[in-house]
Amino acid sequence: MDSIHTEIVVLGAGPGGYAAAFYGADLGRKVLLVEQEKHLGGVCLNRGCIPSKALLYAAKLIVEARESAQRGITFGAPQIELDKLRAWKSSIVDKLAAGVGFLAKRRGVQVLTGRGYFEGSQTLRVETAEGQRFVTFDKAIVAVGSKAALPKLFDLGNPRIMTSTEALEIEEIPEDLLVVGGGYIGMELGSVYANLGSKVVVVEALQSILSGADPDLVRPVLQYARKTFRELRFNTKVTQMSTKGKKVRVVTQGEDKADKEELFDRVLVSVGRVPNCRDLGLENTKVEQDERGFIKVNDRQETTDPFILAIGDIAGGVLLAHKASKEARVAVEAITGENSTSAGVIIPAVVFTDPELAWCGLTEAEARAKGMEIEAAKFPWGASGRALTFDRPDGLTKLVVDTATERVVGIGMVGHGAGELIAEGVLAIEMGATVRDLAETVHPHPTLSETIMEAAEVFYGVSTHTFAPKKHED
Repeated sequence: MDSIHTEIVVLGAGPGGYAAAFYGADLGRKVLLVEQEKHLGGVCLNRGCIPSKALLYAAKLIVEARESAQRGITFGAPQIELDKLRAWKSSIVDKLAAGVGFLAKRRGVQVLTGRGYFEGSQTLRVETAEGQRFVTFDKAIVAVGSKAALPKLFDLGNPRIMTSTEALEIEEIPEDLLVVGGGYIGMELGSVYANLGSKVVVVEALQSILSGADPDLVRPVLQYARKTFRELRFNTKVTQMSTKGKKVRVVTQGEDKADKEELFDRVLVSVGRVPNCRDLGLENTKVEQDERGFIKVNDRQETTDPFILAIGDIAGGVLLAHKASKEARVAVEAITGENSTSAGVIIPAVVFTDPELAWCGLTEAEARAKGMEIEAAKFPWGASGRALTFDRPDGLTKLVVDTATERVVGIGMVGHGAGELIAEGVLAIEMGATVRDLAETVHPHPTLSETIMEAAEVFYGVSTHTFAPKKHED
């Protein structure tokens, strides 16, 4: 049988997998990258992060054109050509995927297209279009990611019931769309369809959207969503779903416990993600999984099998592309003998709603739950000249400060472009910056980045553009 030996085999070519393969090659290791899809990049590049942000941008243009009337600039009604929109979105994905493939070749990373299955702790069987290939390896990095969860209640085999994968294809603009779940994906894709013209209803089992973020930062997103969506329903669950002609019949139950029956043209199910843990052959290794199927790893991304490591979504934790990319480097450095760890790494979160929501480190709620003595210093974007030039004063920047040491332990912000600003917060927390460090760092004017400096000045009661009583000595 045709067999290959390599020092490192990486299973899965998403943002964690290809980052690991490339880094391993950069460090002089012989690397084989196994991916079952034709294009590299994984879900994030092909069916997630990138296409969703492209569609969010396109849909937002419709809103901006409409809202420009209040500035004295009026456009006609938008004409939406779905074929062109899909082609534009796909061109971005294709360009990036081709770029990843090109970089693999330049680095000498061998790419094998097929589905990998562990025959043992150091043997991988790969089912390719040409037949089986066997790969023996010194170390393996599992980076097979996750997929959208589709509970049995919703899995009717009806194409009108979508996960994020199908929703990103924009086959049509449904008149009535139900979004099940008010998390990242539900709110982002719900916004796309609402701005394209759908009447969107969001049902969420919890008492608000975007659980995990502080309520004061969620508030502007919630207010904007109430204007954009037809309806937001909280403490509500879907109890039945069935096909009725060209519609989807849905029964929901809210706080009053009364059944509500409705018909929708399409339904988007966004109730989380599950690991791609089936049919990997992990039972033929010493790898252990938790009750949900995620692979158990330590802070060096090592599994309970000495020859196998795991990174990204399959290893659990927050399911974010940049977490996977960081863990890729930790895993490769663990293989090459470096003293590397993922413990304590600050992973920022960004929700690309309108307005954007971003945070890093501890949220205010998390810090208080830990019993920490903290203070939240907030700067409203209504006092930001730059935010007003965007006509978007609905933002807020917040610092979570340990009052004993004045170290910044968390930063959160909501507003236009918040996702582009949060990296300064990550750097500040990673470097152990104090609130004084941020207050004394000169930020360019007029920019949204000034809101970080001014939030720090609020802590001392000396913010130039808002008034806050003085609590601490400057």
